[in-house]
Amino acid sequence: MRTDIHETNRLSWNAATQAHNSHKADQAAFLRAGGSTLFPEEVELLGDVNGKRLVHLQCNAGQDTLSLAGLGARVTGVDISDTAVEFARGLAAESGIAGEFERADVYAWMDAAAREGRRFDLAFSSYGAVCWISDLAAWARGIAGILAPGGRFVLVDFHPAATMFDEEVRLAWPYSSGGEPIVTEAGVGDYVGDSAGALAPSGFVEGVTEFANPHRSVEFQWGVYEVAQALIDAGLRIQRLREWPYANGWTPFRGMRGESRRRFRTPEGVPDLPLMYGIVAVRPD
Repeated sequence: MRTDIHETNRLSWNAATQAHNSHKADQAAFLRAGGSTLFPEEVELLGDVNGKRLVHLQCNAGQDTLSLAGLGARVTGVDISDTAVEFARGLAAESGIAGEFERADVYAWMDAAAREGRRFDLAFSSYGAVCWISDLAAWARGIAGILAPGGRFVLVDFHPAATMFDEEVRLAWPYSSGGEPIVTEAGVGDYVGDSAGALAPSGFVEGVTEFANPHRSVEFQWGVYEVAQALIDAGLRIQRLREWPYANGWTPFRGMRGESRRRFRTPEGVPDLPLMYGIVAVRPD
């Protein structure tokens, strides 16, 4: 497990999170009025969350976490970024939506939670989560350790087949890096600003312009088979596996076609690719 890499990424995310939230109009008012930042895919895979104990791993600034609380879940959000967790706590207070947020490296948090006997009916991660995981086996074991018997882990993420290509749809990276880190000197970018409103359902404002992250970031390229096998090896049972030929809120290629304000397909003339995938894994009773 590369805790040095985790610390590098914490600094990069601290810087980027401020830029991201600068583009979003009054999020507390949006959530108070019943707004949600969730997409249909994760809502479908999660199912009825009302009354469920739900932990949102790598929750970022808490918008999805609080949207799940709005559906009746008892939520705990966990993220490594100090800035993200501070913002999430403020958003919970301002919106009046109950949610607990804890700042921690996800590995350390899951180990501590398991030792303390904390168990959850649902664990959830989404959209750019797996690429930050440095030790896939330890991650999967940690998830298995915090699920109650019969509990489910739900993942919706961008497909590694899509992240093999650069913005001109030219092959640039391997399907799997085999656990080797991939360094981005420019760090976590301002993808919210670049999304032109697709990631700001509360309303888009210009906010920070020409953002330059002073901290590099380090990611990993994991194949879908590696993610699924890690969960199986940790004792979980794969209940559902989905792939989608579109991306929610993400435009990795130049000229992508918008199906809606928040959903995009490959550019004209480029064959469909799996751009997202979903997994539901269950801890046996």
